[in-house]
Amino acid sequence: MSDTLSGLLHALLLDGNGGGRALTWPEVQQWTPAQGVLWLHLDYSEAAVQTWLEQDETVPPLARAALLAEDSRPRCSPMGEGFLMALRGVNPRPESDPDDLVSLRLFLTESRLITTRRRPLEATAEIVGKVQQGIGPKGSMACVVALAQALVQPMEAIVDTFEERIDGLEESLVAEQGEVDRNSLTQLRQQVIALRRYLSPQREALSRLASERQPWIPARHQLWLREVLDHLSRHIEGIDEVRERAALIQEELLGRASEELNGRMYMLSIIAAIFLPLGFLTGLLGINVGGIPGEGEHWAFWAVVFGMFAVVALQLWLLRWKRWL
Repeated sequence: MSDTLSGLLHALLLDGNGGGRALTWPEVQQWTPAQGVLWLHLDYSEAAVQTWLEQDETVPPLARAALLAEDSRPRCSPMGEGFLMALRGVNPRPESDPDDLVSLRLFLTESRLITTRRRPLEATAEIVGKVQQGIGPKGSMACVVALAQALVQPMEAIVDTFEERIDGLEESLVAEQGEVDRNSLTQLRQQVIALRRYLSPQREALSRLASERQPWIPARHQLWLREVLDHLSRHIEGIDEVRERAALIQEELLGRASEELNGRMYMLSIIAAIFLPLGFLTGLLGINVGGIPGEGEHWAFWAVVFGMFAVVALQLWLLRWKRWL
């Protein structure tokens, strides 16, 4: 029997009173449900973890595959005597983008919770710290509720950042010069769309779990989960608002560009309309044939120039009369 498992991040045996103790790998292998709720947190990128999960017959085959999947979408599916879930949380790395969410997979039963991830999450570290202090969750479902809350809470700061950025873009739009950083607007829209892509199914997954009826799921935990759902819904509404405001800014920029282009085309059309008869007259008088009126007369050139000025004046009067200018 191996003394360690590479990829085991922590194994906690909950005491049902908010506390718990860490187990060694041999103790994990000897664990029985009568001892209490076991929470295993694993790094699924480790080969030892993959081998152990593939050989653990207490986990349904579909759940084993989902716990080891490289890519996942937030969901909640009843499986065997428990539930398979996939959730997303904020990447704790400072240089990460707001839409770079870290995936957390869970397999939940009455007496055991298995969670797997590849990149670190602050949510799990936060719950482990509370268990060590004796103020953590008391059961497997309570762990899931606490994890969901810890995953949703940091998203408020992201939504606030999005709102501040869209406020700045709107202020730039209504400023005297009205210049908007199009790259910033495009980046914001991409991040909002990417974040919305994961938060919407995550809300559906938590809603599915909150509506399940199992004898080992306390009603109060489902009420707490609905509170988490309420917070998540507000974040999604905030993201939708930012997305709509960004779309309005984009439409305004396109409208301004279209108006500017139309104005330029209009001026070019006016200029072309003015010079079209002048070009006709100069072309007609420039043909190299005999019989041109005024040929050989010293006053003929100035007569043509004054005639052209008269034509231009007549055109301008007509444009003003038609209110085209």
